Amino acid sequence: MTTGAKGSTGRMGKTAQRVLLAALVMGLASARPAYADATLFVGANTSPANRVTRGFAIGAGLLIVGFEFEYADTTDDPTAQAPALRVGTGNLLIQTPFAIKGIQPYFETGGGFYRETLGVHEDSGFTAGTGGGAKISLAGPIRLRIDYRVMKLGSGALVSPAHRIYAGLNLKF
Repeated sequence: MTTGAKGSTGRMGKTAQRVLLAALVMGLASARPAYADATLFVGANTSPANRVTRGFAIGAGLLIVGFEFEYADTTDDPTAQAPALRVGTGNLLIQTPFAIKGIQPYFETGGGFYRETLGVHEDSGFTAGTGGGAKISLAGPIRLRIDYRVMKLGSGALVSPAHRIYAGLNLKF
């Protein structure tokens, strides 16, 4: 009886391995290729006063999950006590797998590092942010990207959270 049970378990294990291998091969064969995109943007950091923000983002995604690196530089406004802010973040995007009527909405969250300066004040540290937006098809691989972010800066920051809105040209490749 013991020998029969071992033989049965051994065959069951091989069958399960074959099923898993077949599922893996079919999954890899049907996987869609990863897509990448790059964005150059200009916008406004609205906390505590409107200032120009410029930057870029580059990312890649597979179906509904994407990853992105972003760098943004905001000018200061000493008269409004609004600091300059430089931010570099890595973000996780959740997006529709394709554009719906030419629009691909997304939500993102992530974290990275910031540097805030105003006069003699300097602060740097970790930032966490969330936001969302849409990539709107214009012509071929060129899209308009509209984005809104809220970034929580460290405890030494003069202004936190920082709010930013931007528009930019996005190239899908």
